[in-house]
Amino acid sequence: MSQEVNPQAAAPEIIAPTVEKPEAVKRKWRFRTDWLRDVFRMSGEKSEPRVGLVILGFSGLFLAIIARLVMLGAFPGDQVGLRRATSNAISAARPDILDRNGIQLATDIRTVSVFAEPRNILDKDEATELLTAVLPDLNAKELRDKLSTKKGFVWVKREITPRQQAEVHRLGIPGVGFVPENKRVYPNGNVAAHVLGFANVDNVGIAGIEKYIDSQGLQDLNGAGFTVQASDLKPVQLSIDMRVQHLLRDELVKGIEKYRAIAAAGAIMDVNTGEMIALVSLPDFDPGNPVDALEKDRINRMNVGVYEMGSTFKALTIAMALDSGKATINSTYSTAGGMMRFGRQVIKEYHGTGRTLTVPEVFLHSSNMGSIKMALSVGVEGHKAFLKKMMQLDRMTTELPESAAPIVPGRWGEINTATIAFGHGLAVAPLQALAAVGALVNGGYLITPTFLKRSEEEAKKNAIRVIKPETSEAMRYIMRINGEKGSARFANIPGYFVGGKTGTAEKVINGRYAKNKNFTTFTAIAPSDKPRYVFLAIYDEPKGYAESGGYSTAAWNAGKTTGKVIERAAPILGMAPRFEPPPSPFPLMAKLGAWGSR
Repeated sequence: MSQEVNPQAAAPEIIAPTVEKPEAVKRKWRFRTDWLRDVFRMSGEKSEPRVGLVILGFSGLFLAIIARLVMLGAFPGDQVGLRRATSNAISAARPDILDRNGIQLATDIRTVSVFAEPRNILDKDEATELLTAVLPDLNAKELRDKLSTKKGFVWVKREITPRQQAEVHRLGIPGVGFVPENKRVYPNGNVAAHVLGFANVDNVGIAGIEKYIDSQGLQDLNGAGFTVQASDLKPVQLSIDMRVQHLLRDELVKGIEKYRAIAAAGAIMDVNTGEMIALVSLPDFDPGNPVDALEKDRINRMNVGVYEMGSTFKALTIAMALDSGKATINSTYSTAGGMMRFGRQVIKEYHGTGRTLTVPEVFLHSSNMGSIKMALSVGVEGHKAFLKKMMQLDRMTTELPESAAPIVPGRWGEINTATIAFGHGLAVAPLQALAAVGALVNGGYLITPTFLKRSEEEAKKNAIRVIKPETSEAMRYIMRINGEKGSARFANIPGYFVGGKTGTAEKVINGRYAKNKNFTTFTAIAPSDKPRYVFLAIYDEPKGYAESGGYSTAAWNAGKTTGKVIERAAPILGMAPRFEPPPSPFPLMAKLGAWGSR
């Protein structure tokens, strides 16, 4: 059945396009150009478009910053970890350390370390296999575990060699790269280990002068990124003379072998500036590879160990008695009987004379009884006050962070004063005792030791007068007599007018004195008429030998070593030998007619 269709009704409706008139187009473009012109026009009434454009621009900038922060917060491991680690590694620079003559003791060198971005490593097993083949000291399991994390940055190996870097580079593993770092090196090996200390793999000071440098603000600078390389920092110049440091260590190494001691230490100090010219403690370690630095026997015995210093303390006792006025250089003390009793305790002379001794003779014969009587004449409280003034009862602070407090009697009575008078019952760091002896002979000024180079004028600014100049001359005098006639004669090197004092103390083992284990010390000054340096050597448990007749007392080991050190060091330190004694070295002692002055 067909249906009729109306052609007009089926045809679609056609709408004619609207044609914009030329006048309308002109008005439109005129509006746009006028608006842009208004933006840059400076008139006040047209400022609204300009402000709108500025607001629009800043809004876009802030939106971009916010978007970036959101992205970094959502994906922190992609690049931030790498940048942070790289920045920290590069900024960890340290200043060079020099000796007093400009010899380099520690410096930084540039090296590289291998890192990995676990997220970018597709085949963890293959990467582990390839890296351990090139770097065989890596632990494969530990490396595989690192690479399996979702971290954006992990260390593979720190401080590799250029050859290892080239081999890792040839592997071409995506996600493995290199970070430049600063590595601390010590060109002289063990020679000044306990002075320098060492820095860890992150170039942070762990001990010694290295730790002191960090305490002066270095790590704050590093953290802020201001020190990228060592040349950005002023070198640290020490008071140490590397030539003297080497010879002191050499003589102590020989001494340990000859006297079969378990340890040794020594130091040389300028008595007028407090500068430490050398300091050695054995056994030591290599600062560049300090794997055994924390072993118990590697402590700095000069600064960290505390010991009963034996008869070297008699110098302090005599100085105290003279300076207090309780004794004069001509005072005498009876040693008849060779012993003194304090309740149930008996103190004996080591080599008693059984006769009356003058003050110089008490020192010369190392009389316990004479020393005790001098100390008791001052009294317990006076004794304590003098030792505190001499820096023997408190921890001594130097640039070296490591130090130990003295072991002081809890209840200090007359018996304590008696034993401390001859060097027993009070344990101090040897460096403390060295500083005290320096004050006894430099005119009476106590100067805290320093490991930094300084002048005599700088030292005297903070020096404290602890004894009179007359007392200082008396102490130089009696030390010189002991160098000529007494236990210090082993160190009496011709031409240098040496004075000194030995000290032998029995070690305390489990709360008791061990008769067969000694701690020996020897303190020397040169030249005695006007001292420039004080020398100290100590041995821990030295043994007797054929030449000593089996004796292990200080004169036969620490004394002999000190003599050899003076003989080698004096020319280096600019001490010219004098083969004729000075005409009037101790004028006051001669005037007073002191024993031995004629």
